[in-house]
Amino acid sequence: MTRGEFLSDELRRALRGEAWHGPALTEILSQVAPEEAMQRPLPTAHTIWEIVLHIASWSNIALRRINGGHVEPFDGEDWPEVGGFDSEKWEQACEKMTDSYERLSEVVLGMTDAELAAKAPKSERTLEAMINGVAQHAAYHGGQIALLKKGVTTHHRRTAL
Repeated sequence: MTRGEFLSDELRRALRGEAWHGPALTEILSQVAPEEAMQRPLPTAHTIWEIVLHIASWSNIALRRINGGHVEPFDGEDWPEVGGFDSEKWEQACEKMTDSYERLSEVVLGMTDAELAAKAPKSERTLEAMINGVAQHAAYHGGQIALLKKGVTTHHRRTAL
């Protein structure tokens, strides 16, 4: 297995499943309703919806860096504004995240070991390390989403009583 194949597989596992760390992003999000995704059970924490958009942004930023595009996030790209809450927009946010990971995974799959060993733009780290970081980023925020999901469910049960 090449390094590109390995990293592509890691990205797909972080997104779709069979990751060593537990449920993948799509597994965690599969039962999240738009009303839950926009709730803020912790006053200073991001919502599930905001985190989904943030995950998509950083996958897109990594892809842009690999393709020689703009290195730094654009204004508002790191934590994008949700811009309205409804079922269609929630579905679009989840699709945006999924599509960004799929595109990155496809590009990484075709990269050679030499390309992956090159320095990432404006970094001392390699492209391989950056891509690995994208997969780690998904696991990190997936854990946050899982906890927020529990908080939303608990909060909903308490207020329904």
